[in-house]
Amino acid sequence: MQHSFEITQLNSLYHFINGLHLCSVREFKVMAEIWDDASPVPMAQELPEIKLFGKWSSSDVQVSDISLTDYIAVKEKYARYLPHSSGRYATKRFRKAQCPIVERLTNSMMMHGRNNGKKLLAVRIVKHAFEIIHLMTNENPLQVLVNAIINSGPREDSTRIGRAGTVRRQAVDVSPLRRVNQAIWLLCTGAREAAFRNIKSIAECLADELMNAAKGSSNSYAIKKKDELERVAKSNR
Repeated sequence: MQHSFEITQLNSLYHFINGLHLCSVREFKVMAEIWDDASPVPMAQELPEIKLFGKWSSSDVQVSDISLTDYIAVKEKYARYLPHSSGRYATKRFRKAQCPIVERLTNSMMMHGRNNGKKLLAVRIVKHAFEIIHLMTNENPLQVLVNAIINSGPREDSTRIGRAGTVRRQAVDVSPLRRVNQAIWLLCTGAREAAFRNIKSIAECLADELMNAAKGSSNSYAIKKKDELERVAKSNR
């Protein structure tokens, strides 16, 4: 099949060249002028930049902690209009590191049985919280979120060592992925507990939690828990 296709191409080229030989000089000049005057093919237009919720760009977001650069998916490669990609990030180990960081925050807002599956509600909460952050700080909410995660992830923790009844606690370093996982969990838990039996909405509480954590303030639930974990680990070295 491929052979016959190549023969057809060669025959077409042969007849075209023979046709050029049969052309008069005048006809050939006319053909050349038509070829020169042909309008150039328009180039494809550049695609518009993908902005979260159509408002916030990820191109200028910086991850200041070099150890977390590969685990906080916030670069242009992971840009989305909405934090909902329907990805199966749990099927393979470490694949969830490729999940956009805002989507991971949104998924964590769905914790506890009565909130399971309410993704639209979680997306609306995150969008509202980001708008509050932008109004309060006049910064990119994505940068505030990244700073909050970097500041909230514990760098040292303690684990149980021993068997046969003798158990002791031993201080260990925390891997980068677990730092990100735990930071997101602490931020969402702090916002959820602050909003419980409170006149403030959960979007306002999430915005307060993220802003306080980004500044490293002790008013943040995540920062307090992180300091407590590191203090316990230090005593178990």
